[in-house]
This record gives sequence, C-alpha cells and structure tokens, in this order.
Amino acid sequence: MTDMRGPLRHILLSAVLLGLFGMVGTALVAGIHALTAERIAANILAVRMRSLHEVLPPDRHDNDLLADRLEIRDPEWFGKYPVTVYRARRAGRPVAAVFEVTTPEGYGGPIRLLVGVDMAGRITGVRVLEHHETPGLGDAVDIERSDWVLGFNGRALGDPPAERFAVRRDGGVFDQFTGATITPRAVVKAVKRVLLYFQAHRDSLFAPTGAPSDAHQLP
Repeated sequence: MTDMRGPLRHILLSAVLLGLFGMVGTALVAGIHALTAERIAANILAVRMRSLHEVLPPDRHDNDLLADRLEIRDPEWFGKYPVTVYRARRAGRPVAAVFEVTTPEGYGGPIRLLVGVDMAGRITGVRVLEHHETPGLGDAVDIERSDWVLGFNGRALGDPPAERFAVRRDGGVFDQFTGATITPRAVVKAVKRVLLYFQAHRDSLFAPTGAPSDAHQLP
C-alpha cells in the first residue's frame, strides 16, 4: 500500500503557505489604501474647489461652498441627471450659486459643467468638467483647448434676449465651431436652462429652512 502521508503533508503545507501569502497581500493592500485614501480624497476636494473658484472667485464669498450645497432632482428641468448647487454667501448674505449640471446632448455623450450665477442673475463663469467630444472639434468647449466658455461671462437672461441665447446657426450670439455645432449648442442650452431655473427658484434656493421643494441637502 502506498504511503500517502508525504503527498498529503506537502499539499497541506502548500495550502497553508498560499493562505498566508493571501493574508499578507490583503493586509498590504488594505494598509496602502488606508495610507492613500485620505490623500486621494483631499486631492479630489482640492480639484473641485479650484474648478468652483474658476467660475466664482474666492474673494466673492466667505463660506465653504462644499459644505453649503443642495442636490436637485427635477426631471422637468434637468432630465435624469441630479444637479448640485453650491451656495455662496458673504457675511451670511447670499451672493451667488454655482450649478453643477449635466447635459445629455453632447455629440460624444453627456457633458458635465459648472455654471456660476450671481444674485442679479448674471453669469460669473462657466467651465466644462467632463466631456467626450471629438478632439480638435467639439473639445473647444474645454477651457484648456480654447477661451470659448469665457464668452458667457457677464451674460444674463435678456442679455442677450432669450431668443438670441443660442449659437449663431440658431439665430443666437454665441459662436459655434467649424464642423461642430452640436457641442456648443448643448452647452449654450444647458447654461440658459440654469439661468431660467435660477430666476424661478432663486429665493427658495437660499431659503433659511434649507432647500426648495424639489431639492434636499446633501450629507
């Protein structure tokens, strides 16, 4: 009869060693994650604050925009995408709101952008945060590719008139791009919708009780 104790002992030893290696590997991954997670989170917040301050300079408010925010879910106004509103105050008084919105009408897919609006309803700035547009064509909405979004600065409902708050091909005042009209049209429409929403909900956005009826505070 063949003695199986040797092979069994070898198999058991291999299993134990594999288990130990797995435990050590898991512990190392968990340790690295614990060491880097806080730094990654801090970097994400820093990038977001930098983007917010590009559309609303820090000297225009004295509150923490990341802490003073609302999330709006209103399909009639913004479709399926939630909208985050960062509320800017100075000495406790509302001074502006920055909307983080997504339009599904981009040529290459959804476009996510920030739109800052002061209490007079004028645009303080616009920045595209994420897009999937064609390089060399639609990507001109990105401030790193062109200064096209700067054309929104200081604009408001009525300046230009509502019917001209569109790209030139649609009878508006905003330039489209050679060979790419869909992308700038999507951004212009999204910005105009933000202005219309702000005009209709400005007081409730800054209501002392918190949020308008179609919004809730983020944790």
